[in-house]
Amino acid sequence: MELLTEYLAKGFMTMLSVSLPCVLVAAGVGLVVGILQAVTQVQEQTIAAAPKIISVFLTIIILGMLYIKILTEYFREGTSLAFNVITRSANYVLPEDYYFHSRPFASEMKDVIKGNSGEINMIMKSPGKIPWADQQFKDKYTPRGRGADPTPNFIEKNKILGR
Repeated sequence: MELLTEYLAKGFMTMLSVSLPCVLVAAGVGLVVGILQAVTQVQEQTIAAAPKIISVFLTIIILGMLYIKILTEYFREGTSLAFNVITRSANYVLPEDYYFHSRPFASEMKDVIKGNSGEINMIMKSPGKIPWADQQFKDKYTPRGRGADPTPNFIEKNKILGR
């Protein structure tokens, strides 16, 4: 648990190291533009937005490779931690060759087909043919189970309207 807490703290530091330069540049440019607007008495908010956007964009371009290195290192450390360190240190994790010696879900992995065997045999004999596209299946009347909504379904509406 201590290892995961340490990794979470490293994640926060990574997030700060990636976002802090952009935030500081935007704040600095905003301060400079604010001072220039106060001196010139031009109080237009769109004037302040464009330099901020351009400066943050340039910061991302200049520091982009550093950001990629930081995030890649964080990802590599996380995958190494997840697949090499945690899986071998916990008591509840199964050994690597567990499924080689035993088949715990073998009874659940069988393909069991239940239901009307006539329809299943027809589907198995002609796999490209959709059974409900046949007229006999299309016109089959099966009333819907009644629950809270008593409105008729599509087949019942057609029966009522005589179509």
